[in-house]
Amino acid sequence: MTRAQQSISLGLLVLSLYLACFLQLIPLSPTVQDEIIPLVGTNLFSSSQRRARKLSTGVSEPLTDVLWEQLPLWGLVSFGAYLLFKLGWGVFMFNDVPEAHKELMNDIKMAREELKAKGIDVD
Repeated sequence: MTRAQQSISLGLLVLSLYLACFLQLIPLSPTVQDEIIPLVGTNLFSSSQRRARKLSTGVSEPLTDVLWEQLPLWGLVSFGAYLLFKLGWGVFMFNDVPEAHKELMNDIKMAREELKAKGIDVD
Protein backbone atom coordinates (compact mmCIF):
# COMPACT_ATOMS: atom_id res chain seq x y z
CA MET A 1 0.00 0.00 0.00
CA THR A 2 1.45 3.36 -1.02
CA ARG A 3 1.58 6.43 1.20
CA ALA A 4 -1.18 8.07 -0.82
CA GLN A 5 -3.44 5.08 -0.27
CA GLN A 6 -2.62 5.08 3.44
CA SER A 7 -3.37 8.81 3.71
CA ILE A 8 -6.66 8.49 1.86
CA SER A 9 -7.67 5.47 3.93
CA LEU A 10 -6.89 7.27 7.18
CA GLY A 11 -8.76 10.38 6.05
CA LEU A 12 -11.83 8.39 5.06
CA LEU A 13 -11.76 6.50 8.35
CA VAL A 14 -11.65 9.71 10.40
CA LEU A 15 -14.29 11.34 8.20
CA SER A 16 -16.66 8.38 8.51
CA LEU A 17 -16.19 8.25 12.30
CA TYR A 18 -16.90 12.00 12.59
CA LEU A 19 -19.97 11.74 10.36
CA ALA A 20 -21.27 8.78 12.37
CA CYS A 21 -20.94 10.82 15.57
CA PHE A 22 -22.33 14.00 14.01
CA LEU A 23 -25.35 12.23 12.51
CA GLN A 24 -25.94 10.50 15.87
CA LEU A 25 -25.47 7.00 14.46
CA ILE A 26 -23.15 6.21 17.37
CA PRO A 27 -24.93 6.70 20.69
CA LEU A 28 -23.02 9.10 22.90
CA SER A 29 -23.92 10.93 26.07
CA PRO A 30 -26.08 14.03 25.52
CA THR A 31 -23.30 16.30 26.73
CA VAL A 32 -20.82 14.95 24.18
CA GLN A 33 -23.41 14.89 21.39
CA ASP A 34 -24.70 18.43 22.01
CA GLU A 35 -21.61 20.25 23.28
CA ILE A 36 -18.50 18.63 21.74
CA ILE A 37 -19.31 17.02 18.38
CA PRO A 38 -20.96 20.08 16.75
CA LEU A 39 -18.18 22.39 17.91
CA VAL A 40 -15.44 20.43 16.18
CA GLY A 41 -16.19 22.47 13.04
CA THR A 42 -16.71 26.19 12.71
CA ASN A 43 -19.91 26.48 14.75
CA LEU A 44 -19.66 29.63 16.86
CA PHE A 45 -22.81 29.19 18.94
CA SER A 46 -23.07 27.15 22.11
CA SER A 47 -25.98 24.73 22.47
CA SER A 48 -27.79 27.11 24.85
CA GLN A 49 -27.53 29.92 22.29
CA ARG A 50 -28.82 27.57 19.58
CA ARG A 51 -31.76 26.56 21.79
CA ALA A 52 -32.51 30.24 22.53
CA ARG A 53 -32.35 31.08 18.84
CA LYS A 54 -34.64 28.14 18.05
CA LEU A 55 -37.16 29.26 20.67
CA SER A 56 -37.12 32.88 19.53
CA THR A 57 -37.52 32.15 15.81
CA GLY A 58 -39.41 28.87 16.06
CA VAL A 59 -37.16 27.40 13.35
CA SER A 60 -34.08 25.28 13.92
CA GLU A 61 -31.28 24.85 11.42
CA PRO A 62 -31.59 21.66 9.41
CA LEU A 63 -28.81 19.18 10.12
CA THR A 64 -27.78 19.06 6.48
CA ASP A 65 -27.23 22.84 6.40
CA VAL A 66 -24.99 22.72 9.44
CA LEU A 67 -23.14 19.69 8.06
CA TRP A 68 -22.49 21.23 4.64
CA GLU A 69 -21.31 24.47 6.22
CA GLN A 70 -18.83 22.92 8.65
CA LEU A 71 -17.49 19.75 7.08
CA PRO A 72 -15.56 21.08 4.04
CA LEU A 73 -13.61 23.62 6.07
CA TRP A 74 -12.91 21.12 8.84
CA GLY A 75 -11.75 18.53 6.30
CA LEU A 76 -9.50 21.00 4.50
CA VAL A 77 -7.89 22.26 7.70
CA SER A 78 -7.36 18.71 8.98
CA PHE A 79 -5.85 17.54 5.70
CA GLY A 80 -3.52 20.56 5.61
CA ALA A 81 -2.39 19.96 9.18
CA TYR A 82 -1.77 16.30 8.40
CA LEU A 83 0.31 17.17 5.31
CA LEU A 84 2.35 19.71 7.26
CA PHE A 85 3.01 17.10 9.94
CA LYS A 86 4.10 14.55 7.30
CA LEU A 87 6.39 17.13 5.68
CA GLY A 88 7.94 18.09 9.02
CA TRP A 89 8.38 14.46 10.01
CA GLY A 90 10.08 13.70 6.68
CA VAL A 91 12.48 16.62 7.14
CA PHE A 92 13.14 15.59 10.74
CA MET A 93 13.89 11.97 9.80
CA PHE A 94 15.98 12.85 6.72
CA ASN A 95 19.60 11.80 6.99
CA ASP A 96 22.58 11.70 4.68
CA VAL A 97 23.48 8.29 3.38
CA PRO A 98 26.86 8.44 1.61
CA GLU A 99 26.80 4.69 0.92
CA ALA A 100 23.56 5.01 -1.03
CA HIS A 101 25.05 7.89 -3.04
CA LYS A 102 28.09 5.80 -3.97
CA GLU A 103 25.89 2.85 -4.91
CA LEU A 104 23.66 5.04 -7.08
CA MET A 105 26.65 6.56 -8.89
CA ASN A 106 28.05 3.08 -9.48
CA ASP A 107 24.72 1.94 -10.96
CA ILE A 108 24.64 4.98 -13.25
CA LYS A 109 28.19 4.25 -14.41
CA MET A 110 27.33 0.60 -15.12
CA ALA A 111 24.19 1.61 -17.04
CA ARG A 112 26.20 4.04 -19.20
CA GLU A 113 28.78 1.35 -19.96
CA GLU A 114 26.07 -1.12 -20.97
CA LEU A 115 24.39 1.44 -23.20
CA LYS A 116 27.73 2.38 -24.83
CA ALA A 117 28.37 -1.30 -25.48
CA LYS A 118 25.06 -1.44 -27.36
CA GLY A 119 26.02 1.63 -29.41
CA ILE A 120 23.89 4.22 -27.63
CA ASP A 121 25.53 7.57 -26.81
CA VAL A 122 24.62 8.73 -23.29
CA ASP A 123 26.27 12.01 -22.39
